[in-house]
Amino acid sequence: MANIGALAILVAFCLAVYSIVGSLLGKWKKRPFLIASAERAVYAVWGLLTLAAAFLVYALQTDDFSLAYVAGHSNRTMPAIYKFTAWWGGQEGSLLLWSWILSTYAAVVVFQNRRKFRDMMPYVITVLMVTQAFFLCLITFPLSPFEVLAVGKEVTSVPDGRGLNPLLQYWTMAIHPPTLYLGYVGFVVPFAFAMGSLITRAPGDSWIHTTRRWALVTWLFQSSGILLGAGWAYAVLGWGGYWGWDPVENASLLPWITATAFLHSVMMQEKKGMMKVWNIVLVSSTFFLCILGTALTRSGIVQSVHAFAQSPISKYFTTFLGIGIAITIYLILDRLEYLKSESQLESVVSRESSFLFNNLMLLASCFAILWGTLFPVISEAITGEKISVDGPYFNRVNIPIALFLLFLTGVGPLLAWRRSSVESLKKSFLGPSIGGLVTLVILIALGVRSFYALVSFALCGFVLSTIVSEFWKGASAIAAKSGQNMLAAMVELTHRNTRRYGGYIVHIGIVIMFIGFTGSAFNKDATVEVKMNDSFNLGRYTLKVKDLQNGENTHYRWWHAPIEVYDGGQMIDVLTPEQRLYKGVDKQASSEVAIRRRLGEDLYLNFAGMTSDGSKAVIQAYVFPLVSWIWVGFWALLFGTLICLVPSKVKYSFAKTQVVGVLAKEKIVAEK
Repeated sequence: MANIGALAILVAFCLAVYSIVGSLLGKWKKRPFLIASAERAVYAVWGLLTLAAAFLVYALQTDDFSLAYVAGHSNRTMPAIYKFTAWWGGQEGSLLLWSWILSTYAAVVVFQNRRKFRDMMPYVITVLMVTQAFFLCLITFPLSPFEVLAVGKEVTSVPDGRGLNPLLQYWTMAIHPPTLYLGYVGFVVPFAFAMGSLITRAPGDSWIHTTRRWALVTWLFQSSGILLGAGWAYAVLGWGGYWGWDPVENASLLPWITATAFLHSVMMQEKKGMMKVWNIVLVSSTFFLCILGTALTRSGIVQSVHAFAQSPISKYFTTFLGIGIAITIYLILDRLEYLKSESQLESVVSRESSFLFNNLMLLASCFAILWGTLFPVISEAITGEKISVDGPYFNRVNIPIALFLLFLTGVGPLLAWRRSSVESLKKSFLGPSIGGLVTLVILIALGVRSFYALVSFALCGFVLSTIVSEFWKGASAIAAKSGQNMLAAMVELTHRNTRRYGGYIVHIGIVIMFIGFTGSAFNKDATVEVKMNDSFNLGRYTLKVKDLQNGENTHYRWWHAPIEVYDGGQMIDVLTPEQRLYKGVDKQASSEVAIRRRLGEDLYLNFAGMTSDGSKAVIQAYVFPLVSWIWVGFWALLFGTLICLVPSKVKYSFAKTQVVGVLAKEKIVAEK
């Protein structure tokens, strides 16, 4: 089985290389049959990688410890679900998952466009298969998931494996890595179409229309993967945080930022023919940041709880990134004339300028995070000393940027296209400004004094007021005309322009998440050593350790510390944090925190063990105000993005768009 799996990957690598050669020769020599055979090779790569993945999963489920990968990441006592997730729990298996997802995307792209973009598709396939061949090269030669354990010339096996890291044996880890990979890998497709458009000088913005949905879907996967990772860190690591500016966390955030900028500026190219260079740069940056994030996770050049151990593949990634970036820069510079904007920015006070400022701030944040992430590596290369950059640096830089971006989220819908008059600005900003000011006054009256918290909450009130007013104005007009109630009118309004109003719902999700982030300004924590039946206080809670229980199952030994929770003298809950010692080869330990989740605040308890003399339990207790709003905001973001993917009920033709533009221009002249 190991030989068949390894052979499947090797043949897939050869077919990926053939697809590159066949696509290019078929295009240059005008041989359609070569292009067709290259497309068939894409399907074959998917089939072979599906076979290889099936063999690896089967080996994990059947405890085939003759494979080094199975012996290193699984054991007999692990539940079947975690034996399956061990597929991506190690270096080699995760690269196989990366390759399989890419082959799936590539096969879908070839099938969807089998009769479209025939001039561009050979280059699109080439970019997809170059990336495919690169990752297949890694798992064919230096990091094969089908390497066997051997003593001398004899294949051997071990009685049991090491098992999956206990930190990864949690439900979000069953979906976080593949979800994040779906986002990472998915941006190869918009990049491939962008490169195909540049190479062929394709007229119009066909690549934008083709890849917008791809970009939105992969952005959704990236968002979901990041939030699932944050939820895992919050519920598993025991320190209560959901984001620690860890290098690998940053690596997942960087392409999300540039993808967000792309999704905003792509509307400018569709509506106004502007920001063409921006969009090519953004989609290319997103792709290369995805590759960089993958490299940081796997090369061992950064230290992280998320990263794999030191490996020999950093030089492969460095070479791929260097060549890819150089070719992309050359193509962009060579096609600058082709990328000229069809319109110019007419006023700083316009919706176009808000998109531009939004992109500038997102890129500033991206650069600051990238610099802080790579600075230890750069400093070590130059001075020989690794100088780490801690969380306060990232917070100092990114909190003001994030607040300004939140402000722009509310400002954008209030500005007119091209330019806004003073009178229209007064009318548009009055209601939202009152909403933000009222929020600020109420919070000050309630005793809130944190500057950033006040600014953040006030901006949340401003943005929510803006979005509510947009829905209200549109729905009121529909209700007055059709006689529908307001709820039905809002549904109708959203259906008429799903991209716009779905985007507003996404922004509502972002605002709700900001409320959750801002709650961290009021966190409380305590680490105490307490005897059985002793109690301690944290905020408004009194916590009493009642007992210490222990036991075991086939997978691990456990210790419970049931803790009674009192509020105002009345017991409101019993939380039971737990410690586990897994029975694998390495006897790894982990903590299972207990969380009392409420919309207002979470009470978070971690049983950190016993004191050296065994007489006291060490309890880490935290109160996290508003943290649940982060997860609520994610569901709103998810819902809004799905709405954006639904086709609008009303589709505007180009001629109608031109008429609307003329009418808007006449209105501006009249206002002057």
